[in-house]
Amino acid sequence: MEIILKPIVTEKVTGLQDKYNRYGFRVVLSATKSQIKAAVEDLYGVKVLSVNTMRVDGKNKSRYTKAGVIAGKMPSYKKALVTLKEGDAIDFYSNI
Repeated sequence: MEIILKPIVTEKVTGLQDKYNRYGFRVVLSATKSQIKAAVEDLYGVKVLSVNTMRVDGKNKSRYTKAGVIAGKMPSYKKALVTLKEGDAIDFYSNI
């Protein structure tokens, strides 16, 4: 089972990378901290010091159409912030 779904590359997480050497990933809801740590170390070949996880609730969305207002909800997901050892780094743009 694939633990890491995709990296989170936003302005806020990029600031965490520069300041604290911390990277964000979107992970499977059932993933534990130890599974996330092992997956990041295997995938990127770095040393993980700590893993912080959080559940992000989906936002309510609505749009106006000819038929009226359509309301829905974005899916919930789990986010992991991974702190790496000093000197280690992950380059998400190397394969472009």
